[in-house]
Amino acid sequence: MNVLDEKIEGTIHLLLYILRKLGGRSDIHKLFKILYFAEQKHLVRYGAAISQDHYHAMKNGPVPSIAYDIYKSVKEGEVKYASYFLPMDRFSIEGIADPDHDFLSESEMKCIDESIQENKNLSFNALTDKSHDEAWNDTPRDKEISPIAIARAGGADSHMVKYIEDQLLIHSAKFE
Repeated sequence: MNVLDEKIEGTIHLLLYILRKLGGRSDIHKLFKILYFAEQKHLVRYGAAISQDHYHAMKNGPVPSIAYDIYKSVKEGEVKYASYFLPMDRFSIEGIADPDHDFLSESEMKCIDESIQENKNLSFNALTDKSHDEAWNDTPRDKEISPIAIARAGGADSHMVKYIEDQLLIHSAKFE
């Protein structure tokens, strides 16, 4: 399995985990915002992202690119993800498989669970407004949001920001 396939597999199980906690289905806006705020919490607390996805500053807030590609494939009826998800309507998805918890650490599940509790009852507009944070505001539309900006917007202190910067530098050196 190559790196991209591993990222996709991890994202599938993140989405399935969130969907399961939301009763099996959700609109993608809520799903993606819950994931974004969970990522932000995990970056602030532990200096690491939950997924290996990249968030882009879209009109209605940050959007994870791999997760969005999965959703588009499901919506278009591609069989690639048919054993995991079903499209519900134009903007909703249903998880039809159990998440594999081997893809999630305890700290990741804790941050996801907190994000679900904080955001599951928020409206589309409230989630959009909440996600239009400093990281989103400082990134040009449709461009990738830096994990550093996401952490800072979530309240990461200077020591944690430095740690994340160092981890990103090490990671980029490994793949040059």
